[in-house]
Amino acid sequence: MSFWHHADALRGVMIRIAITISVASVILFSIMGDIFDRVILAPCHAGFPLYRLFSHITTSSDLLPNFSNEGFEVQLININLASQFFIHISTSFWLALVLTTPAIFYFIWTFISPALYPQEQRSTKMAFFMGNVMFYIGALVGYFLVFPVTLRFLSEYQVSQYIPNQISIESYMDSFLGITFVMGLVFEMPLLCWLLGQIGILNKNFFKKYRRHAIVMLLVLAAFITPTGDPFTLAIVFTPIYMLWEISAFLVPKQENKLAID
Repeated sequence: MSFWHHADALRGVMIRIAITISVASVILFSIMGDIFDRVILAPCHAGFPLYRLFSHITTSSDLLPNFSNEGFEVQLININLASQFFIHISTSFWLALVLTTPAIFYFIWTFISPALYPQEQRSTKMAFFMGNVMFYIGALVGYFLVFPVTLRFLSEYQVSQYIPNQISIESYMDSFLGITFVMGLVFEMPLLCWLLGQIGILNKNFFKKYRRHAIVMLLVLAAFITPTGDPFTLAIVFTPIYMLWEISAFLVPKQENKLAID
């Protein structure tokens, strides 16, 4: 194929991606009210699964601080005239982008696969699949764990009792989307390390040598994400992040390489 034939094929892929995202955005826009009530705003209420789990665990042990759900509710406000309309549109787009990621990767795959050898096709296909799976796992961890813990702490924190918290819908959505997407990207770490290991930049010696340093850095990261000062909550957030480090160490090769970081 000539350059222009490749350009036409790429344009076809981009058009299919745009149509897929647009259709998904329209569908999500039509049901966004239910999605907000049942999913996006669920962490604002005491009945959220993580809060009930924490309450059950802490009340069953005298060694843990009490995690009470009584009276907890986050009331959001809107201070700009058009904010809710634009949030409706933007949230529909971002959720459509996330939900259609497998289809997007498939369209990209159909474009690049003819240029790959069979072994490269198998490796690339597995990388696409694992990338999707790890991103969704990370997004779920962000939604069910990291964001609710952060919301619970920051919504109840007051530097003075005379300053009540009034949380705007823009602030809530920025934190919600930001934490969810960031956790999705963080969970791509094992795949990234595997790719770096395949090209000889990383090996197991790196993870063995810097494991103690990583534990300290990941504890700092977990404390930054959930600045509650509560060891139980800190451990809950730290555990999945540290598991990513160990999974990455398991996936990289053992052999030495001149390019490897050890």
